[in-house]
Amino acid sequence: MLDEKPIVVTSAIQKVLQGTRGRRALGVVLGIAALSGCSVQRMAVRSIGDFLASGPSVYETENDPALVAEALPFGLKLIDSLLAAEPEHRGLLLAGARGYLLYGYAFVGVPAEQARFDDVERARSLRQRSRSLYLRAHDYARRALALDYPGIDAALLADPEQALLEVDTPVRDVPALYWTAASLGLAISSSRNEPALLARVPEVEALLQRAFVLDEAWSAGALHEFAINLAGASAAATDPAVLEDHYERALELAEGHNAGLHVTFAEVVAVPEQDRDRFVELLERALAVDVDAHPEQRLLNVLAQQRARWLFDNIDEFFLE
Repeated sequence: MLDEKPIVVTSAIQKVLQGTRGRRALGVVLGIAALSGCSVQRMAVRSIGDFLASGPSVYETENDPALVAEALPFGLKLIDSLLAAEPEHRGLLLAGARGYLLYGYAFVGVPAEQARFDDVERARSLRQRSRSLYLRAHDYARRALALDYPGIDAALLADPEQALLEVDTPVRDVPALYWTAASLGLAISSSRNEPALLARVPEVEALLQRAFVLDEAWSAGALHEFAINLAGASAAATDPAVLEDHYERALELAEGHNAGLHVTFAEVVAVPEQDRDRFVELLERALAVDVDAHPEQRLLNVLAQQRARWLFDNIDEFFLE
């Protein structure tokens, strides 16, 4: 069972949306209504969807999270509009899943957790909102997975491990597996007293394990970092040595450029073990990462360093004297 501590998703939130691509595409979107013929409209939507779902993202290179928080909703609603016209566009479905997950976690879920120390009511309200955003992300991710595996939704509810045996194409399927697992895991961890969601923890675990089988090195160690997060949010005991192995492997795959990995490990391992010295060491490692060395993950590293500073400021809340 997952407890109320949210699962932290950082290293793999990449290519969230397409930033300026979305703004450039807006004029085309507004012009679709003027086109005659359903087939012409669908071709236009597909073209814009391919455009938005490919290429580098300006969001992930941004160093101003507040700017992203204000801009991202526009991109999300643009994707919603396009998917209403073309509901089986894989790229748009995954972009929507990534986008809602990033927005829900970084700009709603994290503030919810931070508010619990001084404003319980606000924390509760934000947590409910983040849950809704995670479920939107999950809906898009599972739809992307089901494009090639019709009926997998029902099969996952019945027997997750068996249902996923047919998922066997790494390049195509691992992203869908990851985003489906991450969004569902976050929705579960932000929910209380909802047996229907809590009962789906085995589904999250099975999705992650299948992704490991197909490509354990995917997205520079994202699966290993998620495994650490999942263990931290679970009420079940996890062998610390296993978590250490995940940490070291993720560190190797990320080549030391993932600040969020150190923050995750500090919260999941150092806090429960009440190892204050290691907690400080890990946060210092996160803060030492050069956010400009790898522009493609600048935003994620900036967000991780913000969290590291907040943890430093509130360190006495996490450790007994």
